[in-house]
Amino acid sequence: MSRKLEDLHPDLLPKAKAFLAECERQSVDVVILCTYRSNEEQADTYAQGRTKPGKVVTWAKPGESKHNFTGPEGQPSAKAFDFAVLRNGKITWGTGGNGIDDDPTDDATDDLELWQRAGAIAEAQGLEWAGRWPKNKCEFPHAQLVT
Repeated sequence: MSRKLEDLHPDLLPKAKAFLAECERQSVDVVILCTYRSNEEQADTYAQGRTKPGKVVTWAKPGESKHNFTGPEGQPSAKAFDFAVLRNGKITWGTGGNGIDDDPTDDATDDLELWQRAGAIAEAQGLEWAGRWPKNKCEFPHAQLVT
């Protein structure tokens, strides 16, 4: 599994860089967790929560994920990336809270607001944010090229 931005599709790379820059500008702390994922790695990820312990983290089988794309010469060319939001330098996986609102008093504990802010930044770059997918397939950490 790669975290390298260079493993992104040429159409996604500038959008991913713009996403990171705008997150920094807006003080939304994020980290890229995955760019390219091989079909073997996708199979392992897909097994989580199904045949392996843990929560389901993806709905895409090997070859179905936009993480699995390669270029004409077989080089990684992912059309998606996964990211995480951070609070005080630590990854925040929770989604509790009431989301984006005009109440700054809950910003230090509203995890949903962090995800929504990062997702809105991804969407502003022309990306599809999987945090808007139907509840049964929602993936807050995932952004991809719009098809």
